[in-house]
Amino acid sequence: MICEGNLLLGLDAYEIQQYQQNRYPCFFVDYITEACPGKYAKGYKNFTYNEWFFPAHFADEPNVPGFVQIETLTQVFLMTFLTFPENKGKKTGFISVKDARFHKKIVPGDRLDIEAELSFFRRGLAKGISRGYVKGDFCCSAELEIAIPEIMVQFRPKNNPEKIVSGGGITTK
Repeated sequence: MICEGNLLLGLDAYEIQQYQQNRYPCFFVDYITEACPGKYAKGYKNFTYNEWFFPAHFADEPNVPGFVQIETLTQVFLMTFLTFPENKGKKTGFISVKDARFHKKIVPGDRLDIEAELSFFRRGLAKGISRGYVKGDFCCSAELEIAIPEIMVQFRPKNNPEKIVSGGGITTK
């Protein structure tokens, strides 16, 4: 993909956390190789045996839980729109996760490479897709809708003054 804007290259964990609110133990991106604000982001996560979820999922056959895969895909996707200067560091929230697909088990020692594309961003609502690969093989994907509540609240309709009926007529509150 061609980036016509401000291409960001080689963001480490500390730099990524300047853009998004996720922190340990729910921070799942090791490195953003490139991010083009408003278009795409690419990054990866190295899954080591020391991850907190492997002993419980599962001791005899450890693999990355689906919710961790979705969150990792999402955190790379966040970099497609939180890299706009006006969005840097803002809190986000899920609106929906659609068509999540899991095609290959991810195990300790795997590196999940992620490509995220932003298809829509307006009024604090972002839509797009993230895809994950291990050694070039497709592993997982999800269509995501993410909100920046601080922005969305500005576009709520303004209510008419509340009408109250009292003994002698209608008054406004």
